[in-house]
Amino acid sequence: MVSLNAISEALQKGKADDVKNMVTQALEEKVAAKKVLEEGLIAGMDIIGGRFKRNEIYIPEVLIAARAMNAGMSVLEPMLVKAGVKMIGKLAIGTVKGDLHDIGKNLVAMMYKGAGFTVMDLGVDVPADKYVKAATDGADIIGLSALLTTTMVGMKGVIESLKEKGAKTKVIIGGAPLTQNYADEIGASGYAADAASAVEIGKKLLAK
Repeated sequence: MVSLNAISEALQKGKADDVKNMVTQALEEKVAAKKVLEEGLIAGMDIIGGRFKRNEIYIPEVLIAARAMNAGMSVLEPMLVKAGVKMIGKLAIGTVKGDLHDIGKNLVAMMYKGAGFTVMDLGVDVPADKYVKAATDGADIIGLSALLTTTMVGMKGVIESLKEKGAKTKVIIGGAPLTQNYADEIGASGYAADAASAVEIGKKLLAK
């Protein structure tokens, strides 16, 4: 019988094939999909997030673990839907208009997925109206990423557009040139210095 702890450990080591096989086996052994998600995949990504935050591991290790998580999710997702399991919330994330950088955005998207969120990846160079549409499509949180000081100013426009449409969606911003002060200045709900913090802030905002 496969242990959920073994799934978590294989995920942390980035063993995608092992994770996929063990998730399949757990489901065949009639372990509930929700239990596999929470005690296998999410538990593993939580440990990865904590280690990343403490600088014990770096981006390549996180990406490898996230790839293993995605392998497990490819098996698990249809079963979660079938069982009617609700995800924690819905994140829509993109790099703002004029900015084509995506490593930070991709990392945050993976960490959110690993934390049990549904993720809508809007891509790079995303105009304000796309974020507004994501909000009307049910996103609980919108993530705005920017690496350039020239593009980070566009974040204010996105937040203003959301307010004009009466969207109550929480907005978290992140990226190298950004600060908590800038988040406060433009009316963002939160600022995240790294991917693990972004998930923590998202969970706190949804709990309010």
